[in-house]
Amino acid sequence: MSLCFDSARLHNPHLTPEHEAWRTQLRKFLDTEVVPYLDEWEEAGKIADELWPKAAEIGLLQLGYPEAYGGISEGIDAWHVGIANEELTRAGSAGGLASNLMIHGIGLPPVVHFAREEIKKQVIPPIMAGQKRIALGITEPSGGSDVANITTTARREGDYYIVNGSKTFISGVMGADWVSTAVRTGGDGARGVSMLLIPTDLEGVSRTRLDRKQGWWCAETGTIYFDEVKVPVENLIGEEGQGFLVIMSNFNAERIGLAVTMEAASRVCLEEAVEWAQQRKTFGKRLADHQVIRHKIASMKQKINATQAYLQHVTLAHIENRLSPGDLALAKVQASETMEYCTREASQIMGGACYLRGNRVERFYREVRVNAIGGGSEEIMRDLAARQYQL
Repeated sequence: MSLCFDSARLHNPHLTPEHEAWRTQLRKFLDTEVVPYLDEWEEAGKIADELWPKAAEIGLLQLGYPEAYGGISEGIDAWHVGIANEELTRAGSAGGLASNLMIHGIGLPPVVHFAREEIKKQVIPPIMAGQKRIALGITEPSGGSDVANITTTARREGDYYIVNGSKTFISGVMGADWVSTAVRTGGDGARGVSMLLIPTDLEGVSRTRLDRKQGWWCAETGTIYFDEVKVPVENLIGEEGQGFLVIMSNFNAERIGLAVTMEAASRVCLEEAVEWAQQRKTFGKRLADHQVIRHKIASMKQKINATQAYLQHVTLAHIENRLSPGDLALAKVQASETMEYCTREASQIMGGACYLRGNRVERFYREVRVNAIGGGSEEIMRDLAARQYQL
């Protein structure tokens, strides 16, 4: 039997029949509504708009959000979210699809947890229904991971904040109706940072597409500009000067999601490599009968096993509110290194067939770097872990 995507998954004792039923439902949806069209969306540089309400119909967009605002939270845990990331990746995109369709996963939590009640009622329900979209604006042209030193400003004038600056490399921003935006309302450093919910239809807001990317082609990544934009004070997310805390509260779930995506991409590469090696013949025998190929496949599986075990550990710790940020940071590094290894080895095994667009391994190879950088680069993740361990 071939080593397929599912058989390459380590047993997870924490998954229930309900979790697997969710996987089956979601996979059926993606095989029907995404897989046949993903290559077309990649080439077009955007996902079809009708996918959002369709995803809402099966509960994908609402997963884990408060039921009072149209979400689905009863009986939902981080394993359900992990399954969603796995299946979105299996469909053929290691983050590009999710970073657009599911970008509310990082743009909406600040609103859910820190915004005023009237803002929650206005924003969350239409996003849950797939009618509106939201993005997260943190990264600036002058820097990405150094959140404490952002330069976009928001000065208070009566009942408004006047915002000036720009954000770039913002996933999903071209179709977003709101952007949860990090701004500087005070002095230097983290204590001067606040979060504002900025509607994109306000005067002074403009956007440009970043469409010459190495990977994530179907994600509508862009730069957003703020020129004397008047944002109501009521749109402040959390307290003024506490934006850094709002931002940091978002990172655990984002990094777990990225790590799960990279591990799932590694499994897809293993699956494709095994299938190719069993069918392709060189020098009178199958590729799979050459020792060098067998060793490549064994090494891929070894790294995937280790990454899966690590992810089970950090996901459970996240559910139980005992997750170490340092451990999670290193889990993300483990996952990105595994993805990079598996995409390279699968490409070697598949040869020229993997150099043509339209297959999952080729796409994942182009998406390695953004996954190794997004949500905190490998270098910053290692440094974060070292600081936590008081090195």
